[in-house]
Amino acid sequence: MGGRGTGTFDRRHLLRGAAVAGAAWAAGGMWSAHARANPVRRQVRPGREVAVFGGGVSGLTAAHELAERGYAVTVYEPTAPGGKARSMGVPGTGTGGRADLPGEHGFRFFPGCYQHVPDTMARIPFPGNVNGVAGNLVRVESTVAGFADLPPVTVPTEIAGLRELNPDRLRNALLAGLGFIPRLPPQELAFFGDRMLMWFTTSTERRFGEWEYRSWLDAVRAEGKSRAYREYLARALTRITVAAKAETSSARTIGTIGEALVFAGAGIAPQYRGGVDRILNGPTNEAWIDPWVAYLSGLGVRFVTGAGLTGLRVSGDRITGANVGGRTVRADWYVCAMPADRAATVLDDAVLTADPALAGMRELVLDWMVGVQFYLRQPTGVPDGHIAALGSPWAITALRQAPMWRGDFAARYGDGTVVECLSADVSDWDTPGILFGKPARQCSKDEVVQEVWAQLKRWLNTGTGWLRDEDLRSWFVDPGVLFEEGGNTNDTPLLVNTVGSWDHRPEARSAIGNLFFCGDHVRTGIDLATMEGACEAGRKAANGVLDAAGDPSPRAAVFALYAPPELEPLKRLDADRYRAGLPHLLDM
Repeated sequence: MGGRGTGTFDRRHLLRGAAVAGAAWAAGGMWSAHARANPVRRQVRPGREVAVFGGGVSGLTAAHELAERGYAVTVYEPTAPGGKARSMGVPGTGTGGRADLPGEHGFRFFPGCYQHVPDTMARIPFPGNVNGVAGNLVRVESTVAGFADLPPVTVPTEIAGLRELNPDRLRNALLAGLGFIPRLPPQELAFFGDRMLMWFTTSTERRFGEWEYRSWLDAVRAEGKSRAYREYLARALTRITVAAKAETSSARTIGTIGEALVFAGAGIAPQYRGGVDRILNGPTNEAWIDPWVAYLSGLGVRFVTGAGLTGLRVSGDRITGANVGGRTVRADWYVCAMPADRAATVLDDAVLTADPALAGMRELVLDWMVGVQFYLRQPTGVPDGHIAALGSPWAITALRQAPMWRGDFAARYGDGTVVECLSADVSDWDTPGILFGKPARQCSKDEVVQEVWAQLKRWLNTGTGWLRDEDLRSWFVDPGVLFEEGGNTNDTPLLVNTVGSWDHRPEARSAIGNLFFCGDHVRTGIDLATMEGACEAGRKAANGVLDAAGDPSPRAAVFALYAPPELEPLKRLDADRYRAGLPHLLDM
């Protein structure tokens, strides 16, 4: 199987976004580009200079909130704004005035329980949209669940029967929603419903004191259960949702996102809008990141690309400067918006002496969840919506993008022969595949592509013939993965919340008076490495700056997850039992 793959960054997306704002992001060195894009130094009030290190969702969010409040913000980004959320063109694939085929780190989706990201999107202008970029979100109505050598099943994303919530209705709705899983003994499905009901009625005290320190596999008591229970309920649903291993993931983290998704699907949470799931109506940069960069540039935010933060200078409890690209950056406030693994590299002895709690970041665990895009000559027969290959060795999920994107795909992208992009995410890079018998980490780029395609066909084609080899025109692999003979590496790994990892994660505000952290590794309510967690953390970092500066400006909104009042009496009862050293009533 042939294809096209590249690790080269397509700078046209970057230039297009900046051009909208009238900024020229020229090629060349970081500091010369910085000077050309910002020929006149802004006049700002003393004490309002902010350096943000990292231009992913968290860094852009912090910049957004602070710039709107009159701060002079400079974002230092080594690669390109958007981070793991960005899309990129596949160089050389666009002809006849069309744009290059769209590639990405992995497909983007926006569950209805996301509150911070849509709120930010609504404040980013977009031509023709009353509610800005948020108007580019499209509701997803169903998911295709694939099983090895069995016909796939189309599952509605909505959860019926929960408009009036009580424990019995909740349990019954969960059982009904999971009834599509094949070969699952009814008594085990009922048992799983009981475990979920226990979670929904567990107190905050027990969640942090007990569930945080047990794995999801242990929490649902998978040992001794059927293969369907272990593989589909305990492992697959966890792996495809958050790229986390059920054996090592914090049960509190998995329970938290699972609960939020249920309430979004049930439509009972007034603050969860748009159903259980949404996607963008175009490539991420076109529909979100480029307009965002343009808006921030219009607010005066500077973007400096080509080098990242390599060190911080500390004096007492203050940062006095930062090393970026061999130069010293000085500001009043410093926001570290780098991923956890990159942030940990700047935690030298001086930083840790000033704030010893930051050492926990070195204990955080990261995993791989990256994507492959397949470009097809003919549309597949797969129904619109997300695709989950449940129980596939590489925990593959996918999304048909062209049917839900605005415009004619073939007329807008590529050479006119590609009519569809099937974007797939690989969440398990450690389990041997079905084609070569090797985990993805040990495969070449071509082998990864062939293996993903083979698993998708086996999990989706029984009785359907949806995916055909002759329709495959080309492909693109996330350029963050570097395929080398000595072993593959990944520049964009994803944080996974392992058992007890909450203890190691930082707050947005550090003990160093002018240093703040944001990113999906910072403690947040959503408690998951997601765009939503990054956006929430960016708001918390911005609020930390405002607090430290004694600024009277309104704080960035931070939204709590929905907690149904109908379950509060049971949670209070459990809190009393937990303080008395007693188990949950359903855990007897």
